[in-house]
Amino acid sequence: MNLKSSFALILLFILVASCDKKRVFDRYDSVGKKWHKDSIITFSFEQKDTVALHNLFLNLRNNKNYPYSNLFLIVELEDPNQKTVVDTLEYIMANPDGTLLGSGFSDTKENKLYYKEKYQFKKPGNYTVRIQHAVRNSGKINGVETLEGILDVGFRIELTE
Repeated sequence: MNLKSSFALILLFILVASCDKKRVFDRYDSVGKKWHKDSIITFSFEQKDTVALHNLFLNLRNNKNYPYSNLFLIVELEDPNQKTVVDTLEYIMANPDGTLLGSGFSDTKENKLYYKEKYQFKKPGNYTVRIQHAVRNSGKINGVETLEGILDVGFRIELTE
């Protein structure tokens, strides 16, 4: 790679990174080929700002192998005092015709799903978010053991405007 190409690549990286000024935390973890119902994706972060409002998002990368139109998640948010709030959430993942929602030009789509809007962290310190899928087939009591089509699960915190 020549000097001009290297410089252009570095400049592009700086421009892309600097455009995301609202980002406080943003991380993805891979779930492997299939997401097992007992596999819990965990994100830990330190939060010092107890004044500003934040939007919290669950980010998902999925592909055409995802067989459902919706997704159920159990999300736990644990604060520095080990107080845990548990939410059961449902997100629509596909249109009625079966085409996947989300952004992306290939078979892989990215979904930025609201978890908590205008959330204010009550105490400074270490927080933990745990995400587990809770998908079930219609009419079945037991959950889907291994969920196909979900590639990565992420968690993002942004400052509100």
